[in-house]
Amino acid sequence: MRAVKLGFRGPMVSEVCFGSLAISPLQGRVTESEGQAVLEYAIERGVNWVDTAEIYANYAQLKPVLARHPDVRVVSKSYAVTGEQMRRSLEMARQGLQRDVLDFFLLHEQESALTLRGHREAWEELLRAKETGMVRWVGISTHAVAGVRAGALQPGLDVMHPIINRQGIGIIDGTLEEMLEAIAFAQELGIGLYAMKVFGGGHLGHSPQEALDFVRAIPGVQAMALGMSSQAEVDYNLRFLAGQKIPEVLARAVQHRERKLVVAEWCQGCGKCLEVCPQGALYLEEQAKVNAEACVLCGYCGRVCPHFCLKIV
Repeated sequence: MRAVKLGFRGPMVSEVCFGSLAISPLQGRVTESEGQAVLEYAIERGVNWVDTAEIYANYAQLKPVLARHPDVRVVSKSYAVTGEQMRRSLEMARQGLQRDVLDFFLLHEQESALTLRGHREAWEELLRAKETGMVRWVGISTHAVAGVRAGALQPGLDVMHPIINRQGIGIIDGTLEEMLEAIAFAQELGIGLYAMKVFGGGHLGHSPQEALDFVRAIPGVQAMALGMSSQAEVDYNLRFLAGQKIPEVLARAVQHRERKLVVAEWCQGCGKCLEVCPQGALYLEEQAKVNAEACVLCGYCGRVCPHFCLKIV
């Protein structure tokens, strides 16, 4: 596994970060124990950091695996707005992951300088946590070109987790070319960057090699978070990135299967799912409807549905 350095101030990590959303309850692809086995398998093969978030609700799932591998670094994220909310989020992560010191902690889904101003108190609390040694590196995740540009200028920011893939799927405020320009700007300022949604939420799963090659070739993107929910997916991704031949049986094992977000017929049209969808992929026509082209299958909507109407199948 190739080691990379995250920007000027970040640590050395494996090129691949294990994206734990794929094994979390939000996605429902695997059971808790099956997900733990996949994570363990990836760690044994050289992946040495894990991406999670408060919204994924999987700290308890990750904890026993991380206890066996204390050197594996963890990224978590929070939507905290106030200082008090950030303190609660940090403590939830420390207790949930059983780690006194958190490696990375990010503000989740920051869209612009305006969004960052709205989260100023939470950011200041995060910087205090870094000063006291509770958190080692801080940053943001973003689906927006403006978020990358604003984050690059945010005082004290070490790392960013931007959405980027070869078709620009999921970018909420601009084109692929504009996102690449924003990433280049962040690179010039020494920000550590690791890519999100390399496979475009599954839309690019038919040509995984092209998807991986594209992101790997972007100057300034040092690493990528890959959501993997089977040992075959781990083997495929790591073998490809190592320049090894992909056996035919392995290629068939990870052959892309179409997945989609389904809204159950008992949906009551409350609209809560629309409020949390980062892509604007949901709309109401008495019931919730899905724009499949915009949906990146993150599963955030299902977590807030009071009637369990939304599922990825």
